[in-house]
Amino acid sequence: MKNALGRTALTLSLLTSLTGCPLLLIGAAGAAGGGVLAAADRRTLPTQVEDRRIQSIANARFIRALPDEAHISTTVFNRRVLLTGEVPGETEKQKAESMVREIANVGGIVNELAIRGASSIGARSMDAYLTTRVKAALVAAKHLSANNLKVVTERSIVYLMGLVSIDEGKRAAAVASQVPGVQQVVTVYEYIQQKPAPVSTAPE
Repeated sequence: MKNALGRTALTLSLLTSLTGCPLLLIGAAGAAGGGVLAAADRRTLPTQVEDRRIQSIANARFIRALPDEAHISTTVFNRRVLLTGEVPGETEKQKAESMVREIANVGGIVNELAIRGASSIGARSMDAYLTTRVKAALVAAKHLSANNLKVVTERSIVYLMGLVSIDEGKRAAAVASQVPGVQQVVTVYEYIQQKPAPVSTAPE
């Protein structure tokens, strides 16, 4: 896998949760903002609009230039593009990444395209179901704002994007890894500074 992330520093590590589901952490340091619902989104409104523009352009280019055998899902968060799905070969994988790189204002690319046959409709339906289950688990989790996370599932592999603190990212990955049916959790985070807890003083 080749990840083009411009000048953004990456932290890559492989962990295993208590349930045995692997957690692949791809964290990018140095940013501010992130989310899914506009009202609670840490991204600025112009960035949210830009993300939708980048996604729309990428999808249109893939439809025109790549073979029907290719199945590509494009997710954009804070101008970082996550490519998931399946393509026939390495040529198509690199072509998809190159087409995204040519789009203005793309801040980075994480190319998770698998070289294999396209997933079946049944498999994609299961992925959609797992995404719903993971989102529900994140909403139910304590001390975690699901609004700051985006969930994508391909072949039972769950990808988490968001602008989060290190602690938030770890908690979210742990929650997702415990959802039945999830084979692996891959985090594509941009980390933000976590505000220190207020210091309490004893009353005089």
